Amino acid sequence: MNQPPTQFSASDGDAVGQRIYELIAELYPICRSLTGDGVRQTLSIIERFVPLQRYEVPSGTPALDWTVPKEWNIRDAYVKDTHGNRLIDFNNSCLHVLGYSVPVNTRMNLKELQEHLFTIPSHPDWIPFRYSYYKEDWGFCLAHKDLEKFADGEYEVVIDSSLEDGFLTYGECFLPGTSTDEVLICTHIDHPAMCNDNLSAVAVTAFLAQYMMSLKNRRLSYRFIFVPTTIGSITWLN
Repeated sequence: MNQPPTQFSASDGDAVGQRIYELIAELYPICRSLTGDGVRQTLSIIERFVPLQRYEVPSGTPALDWTVPKEWNIRDAYVKDTHGNRLIDFNNSCLHVLGYSVPVNTRMNLKELQEHLFTIPSHPDWIPFRYSYYKEDWGFCLAHKDLEKFADGEYEVVIDSSLEDGFLTYGECFLPGTSTDEVLICTHIDHPAMCNDNLSAVAVTAFLAQYMMSLKNRRLSYRFIFVPTTIGSITWLN
């Protein structure tokens, strides 16, 4: 476990707020999901602020009436037109790929491709967040205004990903108090490219844990959990 930097003072409100904002900005580009290197990278950054006990739970492990899924990682993904232009590019936004998409390397016409494209017509500027955690599938998400520019023709479709046995990873920080009574604070770390849904809570929880560490006399014990949503919480409970 890494030792966190010098603790902040509770009176340093503006400075702490700026550091929380900077942490969110650093975490934002990471492609996170239920499992994979994005989760581990996120935990490594959080460990600069608070020490974590990290757990790796193997794929296939029973967790109450659920099962830990295979580990998903992605390196690149795109849709190219006949001129080689990337019309959809994972490097521009990790939201462009359906979460947990299986590997794809093929060519297809627009009609075939459209079966795997997701938009929100009522919000033509938005890229939706879609995933297929427990059913093997693949797809791309994009702004509806961009989809309307697609012309008939052949497209090159590539998703350079892996879906194989691995681990579900989560981190825990336990701060003992004089009492065995315990406060549990849990935040989910799996959603990509989202500030209000996940990252605001992740950053605040990290700094709250750091602040609680600075208290010399804690009556209650505190347990902070940084875990993927649903299956992560179920796995921890199990």
